[in-house]
Amino acid sequence: MAKSSPKDIHELMQRAHDMAGIRLADIAADNQIAVPENLRRDKGWVGQLIESELGALAGSKPQPDFIHLGVELKTIPIDYKGKPLETTYVTVAPLINIQGLTWQDSVVFHKLQHVLWVPVEGERSIPVAERRIGTPILWQPNALQAQQLQQDWEEIMELIALGKVDKITARHGEVLQLRPKAANSHTLTESIAENGSIQLSNPRGFYLKIEFTQQILNNAFA
Repeated sequence: MAKSSPKDIHELMQRAHDMAGIRLADIAADNQIAVPENLRRDKGWVGQLIESELGALAGSKPQPDFIHLGVELKTIPIDYKGKPLETTYVTVAPLINIQGLTWQDSVVFHKLQHVLWVPVEGERSIPVAERRIGTPILWQPNALQAQQLQQDWEEIMELIALGKVDKITARHGEVLQLRPKAANSHTLTESIAENGSIQLSNPRGFYLKIEFTQQILNNAFA
């Protein structure tokens, strides 16, 4: 049973804090959702469970999860030491029709203006059902973080506009990276070729690098 949407940020944070220390199995039972044996085939399961518990509305739409509050929800799997275990997916990257697109108009900008981070135990040795939820963090980028994000986004988008999408690696970008985002390598989408025509490439997604999300956690819990 999906929860109603929180009416304000205070209520959202109250719900998030109420989850801290609780097992995923208990949240799943509360929402009448079955717990998968592992997350290999259910990669987004934890995020969907937390969305359901907190009353998020947006789903996969290109806007913040709590649209009326302007807050994006991100679950982040952490190890025993509280370090993020993987990069954080932000959104699909646009590969065509990008003339005149600015950072302030981008989906990445809008999704990262105000983020509710929910850390979750992610060690493979812990059964999915037994993993516990950590203390939530409500985050907004500081001036330096905002500048880093904008710079990375602009550099990556410039390469896409120049038809170099297939030459961009995960090493590009200081805090933000571009990586293939598809179930398999056979999935193709239109992108700009170097001569300006349209070619087919694998879909790409923007991801936050581990060092960046680690810094967010460190700053919150320091």
